Amino acid sequence: MKLHSLLKVLPLTKAPRENPDINSITNDTRKIEPGALFICIKGHQTDGHQFANAAVAKGAVAVLAEKKVAVEAPVILVPDTKRAMAVLADEFYGHPTQRLNLIGITGTNGKTTTSMMIENIFRDAGKKTGLIGTLHIKIGDEKLETKNTTPDNIVLQQTFAHMVEEGVHTVAMEVSSHALIQGRVNGCDFDVAVFTNLSQDHLDYHETMEEYKRAKGLLFSRLGNIYDRNKPKFAVINADDPAGPYFVKETSAHVVTYGIDQPAEFSAGNIQMSVDGASFTLHSPEGKQEVKLRLMGKFSVYNALAAITTAYVANIPLQSAIHSLEQLEGIPGRFEAVNAGQDFTVIVDYAHTPDSLENVLKTIQQFAKKRIFTVVGCGGDRDRTKRPLMAKVACVYSTNPIFTSDNPRTEDPSAILADMEAGVQDQRYKVIPDRKEAIQTAIREAKQGDVVLIAGKGHETYQIIGEKVIDFDDRLVAMKAIEEL
Repeated sequence: MKLHSLLKVLPLTKAPRENPDINSITNDTRKIEPGALFICIKGHQTDGHQFANAAVAKGAVAVLAEKKVAVEAPVILVPDTKRAMAVLADEFYGHPTQRLNLIGITGTNGKTTTSMMIENIFRDAGKKTGLIGTLHIKIGDEKLETKNTTPDNIVLQQTFAHMVEEGVHTVAMEVSSHALIQGRVNGCDFDVAVFTNLSQDHLDYHETMEEYKRAKGLLFSRLGNIYDRNKPKFAVINADDPAGPYFVKETSAHVVTYGIDQPAEFSAGNIQMSVDGASFTLHSPEGKQEVKLRLMGKFSVYNALAAITTAYVANIPLQSAIHSLEQLEGIPGRFEAVNAGQDFTVIVDYAHTPDSLENVLKTIQQFAKKRIFTVVGCGGDRDRTKRPLMAKVACVYSTNPIFTSDNPRTEDPSAILADMEAGVQDQRYKVIPDRKEAIQTAIREAKQGDVVLIAGKGHETYQIIGEKVIDFDDRLVAMKAIEEL
């Protein structure tokens, strides 16, 4: 694509006299190829303008910048390179999301499980699917690693274009609040936006719950204002969550609700829990259907309702969606059992917010016969205000809480633990800073009928200590500890 042709999508932008062929676009000098357009992005830690010369030396034939840079290549100046990058990426890769059924899932908890449920439903219905989220990027049966829940504009549009080439029909995508505020999903043509729930998280970034809610609301406000009968837009909203009405007001799209306690188009009644999973009666526009999940917990019922509602508005037969969910056995790191023949239960879960930890522990209380051990910590360089809340939840809903480290990053682990202890000064608990030792202690002390919950990291296979990323998988550590008994 010629540079001048590409720049036509940026109104009022002055094109240089030179008009080279643009073979790729990137904001990462490590990905520069001959014929690249290099986009200078000013980040929190580094400024891409400093690397413009290095980009040209590696083969970039043009530079997009917010200020003048002295390079031997044409420079295009724009007020905001991040906003321009989104427009250029969408144009360069041929507007791929306009040819996909794109479903975005946002909320504090449940994004990963709900997105995987949705992907399973569409795949079982005979559609080729894609998935973008915390665990991985998936194109058909191909899995690719991802660093962020929601990648940046260029990686996203490149991925979507690859999905189109591979014949993908529907994509389920987790959309984080960070991605929405930072404009990473600008240029994405969503067909369905799903809201799971809202509880305290990421206040280190958003500062207030109101700002956090507003960030989530961007997904719904950007669904558009027109009503296209050929490609209708839907907002799937949790009617039970107090933030639900806010998201309803934020969107012009068709609103379809789901819930348990409040009136909704799709609701669950007669909910039953057992060690084999959750079952409920689904009430929908098509009447009543019985649903038997292999997943446990009330939160799984909510996730299933969100997935069923999403599938329904996308014209997937209701019975097909139900059948798909009933076959789903589990999600990595989400209420995942670790079993090596021991006579007590060990569960690893990603719960890293007060609300999600409470939901998991309440579920465990429904089947626990004796004691409940909870190994839990809080991440460093993140929201400090949730630390005492996490500790309080662990103490209220478990008999043997153990506070430990969870990706302390550049913070002193003892300072993080002190923040946790501030919320439970009159409670009984143990403090074991070393996460491996904490897990081993819980498993050594557990007896027949007890439950050990290892919370916070779930599917993660690493531990961030200082600037180092070391191998660490709660599931493997727990398995080894059990085998050593």
